[in-house]
Amino acid sequence: MTLTELRPIPEIVAAPTPPEPTTRLRGKVDGVVLAVLLPLIAIVQGTNIGNYPAFSDDEGTYLAQAWAVGTGHGLTHYTYWYDHPPIGWIQISLFSWLPELLSPYEMTAANGRFVMLGAVLVSATLLYVLARRLSMRPWAAGLAVVLFALSPLSVELQRQIYLDSIAVPWMLGAFVLATSPRRGLGVHMAAGLCAAMSVLSKETMVLVIPALVYTLWTSSHPTTRKFTVIGAGVSFVLAIAFYPLYALLKNELLPGSGHVSMLDGVAWQLHSRAGTGALWASDSLAHMLLTKWLTVDAVILVGGAVAVVVALAVRRLRGIALAGVLLIAVALRPGGYLPTMYVLQLLPFFALALAGVIEIGARQGIAALERVDVGQRVATAAVLAVLGLVGLSVVAPRWVAGNEQAMTEGRADAYVSAVQWMGANLRDNGTKKIVVEDVIWLDMVELGFSPGMGAIWFYKLDVDPAVRLDNGWRDVDYVVSSPFVRGSAAELPTLRAVLDNSYPLAVFGTGEGRVEVRAVDKDGTHAD
Repeated sequence: MTLTELRPIPEIVAAPTPPEPTTRLRGKVDGVVLAVLLPLIAIVQGTNIGNYPAFSDDEGTYLAQAWAVGTGHGLTHYTYWYDHPPIGWIQISLFSWLPELLSPYEMTAANGRFVMLGAVLVSATLLYVLARRLSMRPWAAGLAVVLFALSPLSVELQRQIYLDSIAVPWMLGAFVLATSPRRGLGVHMAAGLCAAMSVLSKETMVLVIPALVYTLWTSSHPTTRKFTVIGAGVSFVLAIAFYPLYALLKNELLPGSGHVSMLDGVAWQLHSRAGTGALWASDSLAHMLLTKWLTVDAVILVGGAVAVVVALAVRRLRGIALAGVLLIAVALRPGGYLPTMYVLQLLPFFALALAGVIEIGARQGIAALERVDVGQRVATAAVLAVLGLVGLSVVAPRWVAGNEQAMTEGRADAYVSAVQWMGANLRDNGTKKIVVEDVIWLDMVELGFSPGMGAIWFYKLDVDPAVRLDNGWRDVDYVVSSPFVRGSAAELPTLRAVLDNSYPLAVFGTGEGRVEVRAVDKDGTHAD
């Protein structure tokens, strides 16, 4: 045996190596940055969270479904028809008790928004960790967090009870694990599991999976790359498989008479659902939605869209840039459906890309200054400082005004007043029927209306066979006419008949945003 063939004997137990001074310093700096940013996010996002923005029916739907899970009624408060995987609202149900314990607001949906605040804080922390793992400096990682959580668009949408906000921290966790310096099989399998939880929370997050696979591949050690990436894929597929397996065991996987099916739900989401038109068509719903987003904050949208394209040229940023590009590409489909909350999936990748590109520009600017003489350096630095101040003077006032509005304005006052009035005047012993949108459905249950057939989600009047009205609209006693209910009546004949044959008991708010509590005129003795 030669000396070159000798191999050191590995230690059975290795003594822990104390962290390097730079590592300890980095940890302290990161801790300080997060200690400043997270309370700031909590204050801005949490102040007035139950009053701004106005409630959407989707918020009430997810919260009611979480209530159904938590109280043992099933996966939903009505027939579960596989429109979304249930993991998102199952997670909401696990934490919904905490806001109810604090009860700063009288409306159930208002309190439910505090669950979203927790999700945003987790996402912000993971976003910072991911930025640092992408070799961003602390100030750039902090900028990414600010862009992600303190943009007026972020504050408005992240407050609302949407499944997208539940899915985002899981996907960010997957990217954090994918970029872990450990690069082992266990870490990458955990990344695959996190990605599966994200997709099962909101199915459209599957669009980001190619970007995650790229990140896993480029972050893996060359000698074990195939092994660990395949391991991540296996854990992802096995976790996802539980969803169709559940449908199969219930005999609800394939279409058939007398039952819902998962394939029907998927087909509705992908094909049957009415599209919102092309983003560039001025008369389309998608264009109006984009215009609304840009009105609230164009910085994160325009800057982020440009940044993800630029970041494709930067290897360490290419994974998150690819995620942003994929999400943009799907949004640009001319015949697709673009929901209000879709931008929530874009925000973390836009924020990371924009902060990363700004940091690269700053580094290159500093390097260029070091190559010129003192006079030119001072002049160039002065020009850059002026440009920076001009940009800040344009962005800062809009952000301050937008966030001040979110922290002070009462967009939900009409709903709150209506619930308060009904609490004093319409308490029921379980015999009456009231038709409402889902955002106040749980409040009606708390007032004594029986779940499902006493408190009736307006949409189910016409589409769910489980809602049986022997005498049609005459079986209904009350209806709460809100903007969303009135806007949906044209497509729902039973709901339209209930509204047409009712008269107001109390009206809250004015104009199109008003909320009316109405009694059904069963014998035709009353008129509006």
